[in-house]
Amino acid sequence: MSLLEFRNVTYIHSNNSILENISLNIEQGDFVSITGPSGSGKSTILKLCSNLISPTEGDILFKAVNLNLYAPTELRKSITYCFQTPYLFGDTVIENIRFPFLIRDLQIDDVRVNELFSKFQMPIEFLAKEVKNLSGGEKQRLSLIRSLLFKPEILLLDEITAALDVENTKIVEKVIKSLNNEGITVLWVTHNTEQSRKLANKRITVENGRVKNIELLG
Repeated sequence: MSLLEFRNVTYIHSNNSILENISLNIEQGDFVSITGPSGSGKSTILKLCSNLISPTEGDILFKAVNLNLYAPTELRKSITYCFQTPYLFGDTVIENIRFPFLIRDLQIDDVRVNELFSKFQMPIEFLAKEVKNLSGGEKQRLSLIRSLLFKPEILLLDEITAALDVENTKIVEKVIKSLNNEGITVLWVTHNTEQSRKLANKRITVENGRVKNIELLG
């Protein structure tokens, strides 16, 4: 049984066909890279996966159940979407770390926080830092840490390293690969051809709103 399945999915926005007749099967533990020209519909696939938007035609199933039948709060616990531009709020790093625990009415899990800060090579002292003083790479890593405090089943990544330097990119790639090795299913939209091949076990190429090719990698 597929973890996530697209069945003849079409998405039309403002009379423009963004995706047309997409069928995909994502298995538990897959690392799928999604590549293709700008405007081809790659990010739209991720938005559909997270139910931020709904198909115009066709169905998307998560664990064999239509996405629309899940409560949004339930779905967000299982499927996490990370954007290219990190959205941080409040004044300090600790406010961003507290938030996922507050909305669940839970105490901060110091062990998990320390684990993720270590993985992303962020000093724990950064908790006291003001968000405005973080570099672009630090902001992206903080955003990822916040998204991963509670392990999702599916991690959706939208060009998350596009604006990062080589060092920060390597850090993020290493962590995401380790999370996939732990069983988290990853869908990563990327323009980086090398990145799309070296990390994933499947590579989907999208052009003009259609799946041009699905490649099985080593």
